[in-house]
Amino acid sequence: MVEATVEQKYNFDVVRWFTVMAVVYLVVGALVGVYIASELAWPVLNLDNPWLSFGRLRPLHTNAVIFAFGGCVLMATGFYSVQRTCGVRVWSDKMAWFTFWGWNTIIVLAVVTLPLGLTQGKEYAELEWPIDILIAVVWLSFLANFVMTLAVRKTSHIYVSNWFYLGMLVMITYLHVVNSLAIPVGLFTSYSLFSGVQDGMIQWWWGHNAVGFYLTAGFLGIMYYFVPKQANRPVFSYRLSVVHFWALMFGYVWLGPHHLQYTALPDWTGSLGAAVSLAMIIPSWGGAVNGMMTLSGAWDKLRTDYILRFLIISLAFYAMSTFEGPVMSLKTVNALSHYTDWTVGHVHSGALGWVAMVGMGALYHLMTRIWHTEIFSAKLVNLHFWTATIGAVVYIVAMWVSGIMQGLMWRAYDEYGTLAYTFAESVEAMHPYYAMRAIGGMIFLLGAVIMLLNTVLTIRKSVAEGSLRAARAATATA
Repeated sequence: MVEATVEQKYNFDVVRWFTVMAVVYLVVGALVGVYIASELAWPVLNLDNPWLSFGRLRPLHTNAVIFAFGGCVLMATGFYSVQRTCGVRVWSDKMAWFTFWGWNTIIVLAVVTLPLGLTQGKEYAELEWPIDILIAVVWLSFLANFVMTLAVRKTSHIYVSNWFYLGMLVMITYLHVVNSLAIPVGLFTSYSLFSGVQDGMIQWWWGHNAVGFYLTAGFLGIMYYFVPKQANRPVFSYRLSVVHFWALMFGYVWLGPHHLQYTALPDWTGSLGAAVSLAMIIPSWGGAVNGMMTLSGAWDKLRTDYILRFLIISLAFYAMSTFEGPVMSLKTVNALSHYTDWTVGHVHSGALGWVAMVGMGALYHLMTRIWHTEIFSAKLVNLHFWTATIGAVVYIVAMWVSGIMQGLMWRAYDEYGTLAYTFAESVEAMHPYYAMRAIGGMIFLLGAVIMLLNTVLTIRKSVAEGSLRAARAATATA
């Protein structure tokens, strides 16, 4: 009876579908990532097929993990948490379903066009102009539905997680629109409205803020709702969470130039980007500490609560990657790290350690609520936690070591003032680390497959329990 009342009050159907698709895309995105990582270690795997080449599949991997998996996680958790914190049903069921089908249509179009080489060639913004327009329309439907749900809320205030979601939704809207401004010259061919260094600056204004707002602010919204809920404790400091929000909103927009140190971009812009990057350590660590301290007096929960382990370890990775990034933005450090695999290691410490971990923890939490049953196997959740953690660490360490070695080999000189190593020698030195990265990715992929299996079995368990309850009710009535 209680379940039926909850189902009538909230729209959990769309949340269920976004949850299922998020897990499916996690497996697909990780699988493509493992394949292209293996191609770098063993190039014969491209089979001399342009569709399977690293250049074609790499944007497919990034779009799958960021926009397919990440987007579905954000939409599942966003639609769920805004309803629960506002005490009302999502404003428009039809618009919510439009968001679901529209977003998945975009993913299918990406799967078709990127291997064909139909791309704008912009980092995290590869999709061509017709798809960009569809992205804007679908994203605006998500934004409008979220805002209107807040507008009709029954609570007196807007909980902080909703502010993080809202900040992400607004910022990504204009970041995407401005960076995607282009002149179409064909159905799947266009040229950016910007040129030269201005195009580079606009691209990384978008590129870093895709990280800063989409993968950080949005997932912090997840953290601020799901960590207190899973720990069954109030957030450690609500004031700190509000300071964290406003500092991120005003700070992150300045960080883009730190991707363009030692380029044609004016020197002062890189210096500004690096300075603000360093300042951003303070609110970022404040947020990480706030999440961890929410467990004050309840750390023993980590012994048995495997879902909470995902959420807390993600905060450790968040703190680490938000320290590493600003350090790498410094010009003296950037001179060593730029264009090396150290950057790849940094990106994946955030992507695998922070985004994926907090996302997977939130999805596990959601499953018990929206399917009204316990997870099929807590042991499989624990196994997934360890495979994800070990896989991420192996991957990241491999890229840290290889990246620093790359930078040192590229800048090494002999006693005659000439380069000590050829580029080919540096590539050869990378091989064991590329193999190590592929292995780390495989371990992480194994965890994703375990999660998909556990999800399917949990849904089947829920359906079976529902049928049994219905049969008992019918018998009691008879």
